Amino acid sequence: NYRAKIFRGYANIGYKATKKIYFYGFKVHVIVSDDGYILDYVVTKASVHDARETVELIENTHPSNYYLLGDEGYLGKELHQQLKQMGYELWTPYRKNMTGAKKHNDHQLMS
Repeated sequence: NYRAKIFRGYANIGYKATKKIYFYGFKVHVIVSDDGYILDYVVTKASVHDARETVELIENTHPSNYYLLGDEGYLGKELHQQLKQMGYELWTPYRKNMTGAKKHNDHQLMS
């Protein structure tokens, strides 16, 4: 595969657990303002976990909104605690099989 040869050493294989699929390439981790402006971003190999880049992006950006929204890739007590110590509150939807998911993921609460 030509694309695989070009990015050898830079890209790699990642796994999307919610869809149970593997993919080859990169991930883009982005901090976006309430208005939709990109504040900071980083491109990593596909295998890098979403939460790993979050703290560094927040430290570099210092977003003015202290409430952050992330997807299921940002679930995890350790990340939530780290961000709380920095003064940020991270909200992530629960996975469907988690206790309290239906109430927590209510679309009216998220809007």
